[in-house]
Parts: sequence; C-alpha cells; structure tokens
Amino acid sequence: MSVHSASPPALATLSREIMLAAGRFAAGHLGGLTPFLPFELVDAVLEETRAVQQRLRDLPSRVGVYFLLAMCLFPEVGYRLVWDKMTAGLGGLLPAPSTKGLRDLRRRVGCAPLKTLFEVVAGALAQPHTPGARFGPYRTVSFDGCSSIKTADSARNRGWLGRCPHGGYPQLELMTLVETGTRAVIAAIFGPTREGETSYATRLLSHLRPDMLVLWDRGFDGNDFLAAVHTTGARIVGRISQRRRPPVLKPLADASYLSAIGGVPVRIIEAQASVTCADGSGFAGTYRLVTTLLDARRYPADRLVRLYHERWEHESAYYALRHTILNGRVLRSCDPVGVEQEMWALLVLYQLLRRAMVEAAESRPGTDPDRCGFTVALHTARDLLVRAEGILEQGLGTIGSKVLAALLPARRPHVSTRKVKSPISRYAERKLDGRPDASQAVTAVTITLLQPAPPRPELPAATVPQYVGAGKTSSRMARVLAVLQEEPERQWRAREIAELLGDVTLAATYRQLARWTEKGLIKRIRTGRYAAAAPPTAAALHPGHQR
Repeated sequence: MSVHSASPPALATLSREIMLAAGRFAAGHLGGLTPFLPFELVDAVLEETRAVQQRLRDLPSRVGVYFLLAMCLFPEVGYRLVWDKMTAGLGGLLPAPSTKGLRDLRRRVGCAPLKTLFEVVAGALAQPHTPGARFGPYRTVSFDGCSSIKTADSARNRGWLGRCPHGGYPQLELMTLVETGTRAVIAAIFGPTREGETSYATRLLSHLRPDMLVLWDRGFDGNDFLAAVHTTGARIVGRISQRRRPPVLKPLADASYLSAIGGVPVRIIEAQASVTCADGSGFAGTYRLVTTLLDARRYPADRLVRLYHERWEHESAYYALRHTILNGRVLRSCDPVGVEQEMWALLVLYQLLRRAMVEAAESRPGTDPDRCGFTVALHTARDLLVRAEGILEQGLGTIGSKVLAALLPARRPHVSTRKVKSPISRYAERKLDGRPDASQAVTAVTITLLQPAPPRPELPAATVPQYVGAGKTSSRMARVLAVLQEEPERQWRAREIAELLGDVTLAATYRQLARWTEKGLIKRIRTGRYAAAAPPTAAALHPGHQR
C-alpha cells in the first residue's frame, strides 16, 4: 500500500496601510464613520465646551469622545472589550487601560461635548430632489415620543426618572423631531416620562421652519400645541380625537370642510381606510385629520390621508435606535449624568449612520433612502472599527458601498397588530380593528372620504336663556346651555366645552362650570364630566331680577 502525503495548502501574506492619528490619539477613531465626525470637529467641540485636557494624558479627551460612541456601537460588551475593539486593528501600538481608567475618562469628558456634537450633526439630510422626502414644496417631518428606553435600576436613576408603574427598570422618555423621508433626527430631548409628550415636543418647536409639514398622532391633539406649531410658520397634518365637535364653517368639494381650532383656521378631513391583505383578510379604520393646508384643490383630502401614513417612518427610526443598535438592552449608566451622556452619544451615532446611508442613496440618483438597510450600515461600521479601516476615507466610503450593494426592494405596504409580548404592555390584548396577528403584505388600500355632519340647527331666540343686561358671560352660558340641552344624555368633557366657547382657557372654563353647577344650570357627573340639568328656571337664570 502506498501512502501519498498531502501537499500543504498555499499560503498568502496580506498587508495593508492604516491611516490614523498619531501617538496617544491613535485609539480615538470610529472606523468608517470617522470621516463623518472628523478629529478637527471633536477637538473644536471639546475646546468650546472646555472639556479639553490641560495636560496631555495617556487617555486624551478626544479619545474619550470616540470611546463613548464605540460604547454605543458595541452595547453588549464592557469597557475593556470596547477598548480592545478600538485598538484591535492597530497592531498592539497602545497599552490597555484599566476599567477604572476608562470610567474616569467618561467622567472627565462629561455630557456637554456629546450634546454639542449632536447639535452639530443633527438636522434634515434630504436634498430637494431626494425621493419620498417632500409633499409638494414642504419637507415632511414628525413629532413622536419613545418611552421604552430602559435605564439601570439604581437609586439615583429612580430618583430622577421615578419607578416604573408596573415594576422593572426606570424608563426614559425620548422626544424627537424626525425627517420622515430619511429618518434623520432634527432635534431631540429626553427626561422623565411623567412630563408628557406634548410638554417635551413644545421645547423643540424652535427647530420648525416654514418649509416643513409636521405630522403627528392623536397624542398631540390639543388647541395650545396646534396654535404653537402654527405660530412657527410650519404647516400641519395631524390626527385628532373623534370626540371633538369642530364647527363646519364651509364644506369643500373634496368632502373636507373649513373650521377653526384654538383660533387657528384649519381644514378637517374625515375618512375611512379599508385595507385588504395578501391572505384575503381585511379591516377598516376611521381617521379624522386636521390640517392648515386650506387649499383643497392643491392639496386634495385623499392625498393628505395617504400622506399621514408617512408618520410611521418615525416608528422605524425608533426601532433602529432601540432594537437594531441597543438590541433591547438597558443603558449602562447608573446615574443621571451618565445616562444623559450615553443618550447623547447614542443619538450622535444614530445620526452618523443615517448620514452615511443618505449620502450613499444620493450618490445614485433616484434611489429612495428607504431602500438603504440600517442593519447593513451598522454592522459594516462595527467591522471597520475593529479593523481600524476607513478612518480617513474620501468619497462614498466602504459603508456607502456596502449599503448600495445590498439595497432593499421598493417599499411594500404591510400591516400587523400592535402587540407586544409583555404582561404589562398596553398593547398586549389590543386587537379591536381586525388586524392580522402576523405581519401581512397589503394588496389594496381604499380611502373613503366621509361627508361632514350637518351643522347644528340654530335654536330659536326664545329658547336661548339670557341674563338681563346680557354681556359676554351670559352669551357664553347661553351657548353652553343650548348645546348641552340639545344632547341631554351626553356626558361632556370640560375640554370639549372649552372648545365650544373658543375664547377662554381650560382653567377659566373649569371655574365657569363650577359656578354654573352651583346654580343648578348643569350637573357634574364626575371630575371633568358634565351633562345638561333640567331646563333652568327664570329665577335661576336671573337671580338678581326677582320680584
């Protein structure tokens, strides 16, 4: 028997050049994302925020900024492993610091540089010709909040954010203004969930511009918020409550009608959307939208109803932030200062990835940014950081090339029940509109515009009670009593009555309702709910004019 020895496999030696900062600054990089956050910008921000070190340390502040961003890029590992990934491609040039040294580096850098960096890189990214980014002359943007970001369960975090009402980790409320066409973050703010979405969104109104069209859901339905957005010059398309009774001032040809809310001229659109899924199932939902685009011929109602769906791009942005980057993990930091620093770093990283994706799409005319895969961009950035490649790349870069090579197919509409596998989720048992349990492709969407309800008939003058010497107060009371008597079984919210009055605040409405309740003109069912009382007598209406 003869034995043949196998020939050894052929070997190859690969060599490559790495361009990076010199000396102690070598570890300060973000791989292929570094060109979007160059050394000069980081140094300038550190100097502006006075976070630059007074003496040259083994761990300079610039390295600390990139370390914080790399921490968000690798949320699954600890400080030392993050450092090992940043230095893996450097050929052992730098010694490994201790965990305490890296923790001290975080503290020395602080929050201010990361917040300032976010303010520099944040903003809309779409060009005028970018597909899907505009509705007519307006750039579409949206407000939305995310309250599912969890922080470490420490006493200091609980003291700041409060306890989760159902137990578990303290939760942070993140409010952002997002460009829906690219999902880029224009502005952001975060804090305890108890302050509410509208309160946080109001603090971001300075970032709105007259060329923006703002989309929002029912959570932002409020007279004051609508008026505040309108004051900025931006246009509005938002969903409002079905319980509202806006006056029909003028019906329009497309079934919408002109009205007024909080002193703002608006147009109301009521529609039913019927959805047919690929498996043959279907469901329908009713929508009531308010818009400050008053020209029905230029902006038809059915187009605005379909445009409202773009608001869900904001949810995709939060999915990328909360699940694709963090993979549902709890933030590392055990104190409010660390949480704030980590959140700004996370937002900076997210925006850098979006910028790389949009630039890739812009390099190929006609490419919709929706087709660029966030997961592809994220994992390419992680690989390049480990290999220390692309630090000084020019042009499209490796991330852009990878994104273009793996473009997603054109967006297909799909639908699924909003259901979370959690015993404390408010969506756990929500399936009231017939949506399918699993995600389904949508084959058809039918929009049926609903005609406005006929205006309420004017009551005869004899049935409208008035004070002797009628003034503004008596006319207010007359309007409220007339409407409540028209629907005697209905329980009215104080806010709805304030909308009927139109020219008074909610607090003033509560005071007037209390006075009218004491006189027996209306009855209080429970806190904030009122209904018509028995028809008032002349003595009740005119107590100062009895004989």
